[in-house]
Amino acid sequence: MRERRRAPTHPGGILKRQFLEPLSLSVHEAAQSLNVSRKTLSKIVNERGAVTSEMALRLSKAFKTSPELWLNLQQSYDLWHAAHDSSEWRKVHRIAA
Repeated sequence: MRERRRAPTHPGGILKRQFLEPLSLSVHEAAQSLNVSRKTLSKIVNERGAVTSEMALRLSKAFKTSPELWLNLQQSYDLWHAAHDSSEWRKVHRIAA
């Protein structure tokens, strides 16, 4: 597998640029539709919060996508940052062959 040099886009950035902006939805309006607080959605959109399983279900229903889309975006983002923001995991020794 090829290693990515550039970090994957946070799912909040995709939500903002691919869904909210084209639909001219404010964070407040989207939060109301998703039945979450404006603060919760704002954290995700501003890339300071993560998309949870519950939020993935809400986003998938609201925007006719799959929950897996949102969870995969979050997982890719998290794994890339875990691999690049710390080197402690590299000190682990292989247990099994």
